Amino acid sequence: MAHVELSLTEAGAAPELTTSTALDRWLRPVAAAEDPCVLLDADGVVVAASPACADFFAVDPVDAVGRRLVSEVLMLIDFSGTATDLPEWEIDRVPPVLALTSGALARGLLRAVGPAATYTLDAVTTPLREGAAVVGSLTFFAPVSGYQAN
Repeated sequence: MAHVELSLTEAGAAPELTTSTALDRWLRPVAAAEDPCVLLDADGVVVAASPACADFFAVDPVDAVGRRLVSEVLMLIDFSGTATDLPEWEIDRVPPVLALTSGALARGLLRAVGPAATYTLDAVTTPLREGAAVVGSLTFFAPVSGYQAN
């Protein structure tokens, strides 16, 4: 099982603050993290992404901010031999989206097409709350070692 450790350091330029206190607390740590992670708002839009996501994002992590994670930033395909785009009903079950809709922790494997290869990613997501409302999610990615195809 993958081990995720988060260390907080001062970032250079701070990302723009949002209207959510729960999201604001995570902006700088995510944007400066050495581990691949992404912060989403309640609509599934990227608020911050770490530079380590560059290998498997379809766009530069800085350019991901303001875009929907699934279909605009993370190009997901199925695990079949044909590697077709995920159908809508499966997109709703990927951990970053599932945590937003269920309000619960979510974990699963994803297959994403990056700039140079196809990656299998272990995604672990927690919803972020303000009171009872889910205002976003925080996802950590770990590439599954030994798998790369294109």
